[in-house]
Amino acid sequence: MLGAIQGFLHAHMGWFFNADSTRTDLQRYAPDLLAEKRIVAIDRLFAVWVVLGLFVPTAIAGAVTHTWTGSLLGFLWGGLVRVFMVHHVTWSVNSICHFWGSREHETGDESRNNFLMGILGLGEGWHNNHHAFPSSARHGLKWWQIDPSWMLISLMRNLGLATSVKIAPPPAPRNNQCDRSL
Repeated sequence: MLGAIQGFLHAHMGWFFNADSTRTDLQRYAPDLLAEKRIVAIDRLFAVWVVLGLFVPTAIAGAVTHTWTGSLLGFLWGGLVRVFMVHHVTWSVNSICHFWGSREHETGDESRNNFLMGILGLGEGWHNNHHAFPSSARHGLKWWQIDPSWMLISLMRNLGLATSVKIAPPPAPRNNQCDRSL
């Protein structure tokens, strides 16, 4: 039990504090992204996006309320709390979705589909589906598996803004007839 708790905590955010962890080999796992100059430029400007992500809500709240208290609340809720929540939801996909949920596909790991994380993680919580079909843009494979990321990708595809979108094959239909061979 202690090992499971330690594994859960490491998967959630312990890896972040592990000095021995190695960076992902981007040339191996994301050569297509590295070939996109705009994406590389956005990545290099990470610190700028962090500062803007804290400053813009602060400035908007200050402009709307015309008070320093409003600015502080904008910084707190629109900046710090937002970043905290986004990171913990993202990290929860790799901790909660490997600990609690359903396993519809045999993937050789402990990935699970988790309804709450499916909603909070904008579709990423259908993690067992993701592990079964890692290159698919759609993780919510059943009608009730809400997948907002897929909805956006699908819209972009329909508008011609996304091309070569890969999706998992549709689930095989179940045979609802009773087995009468008994």
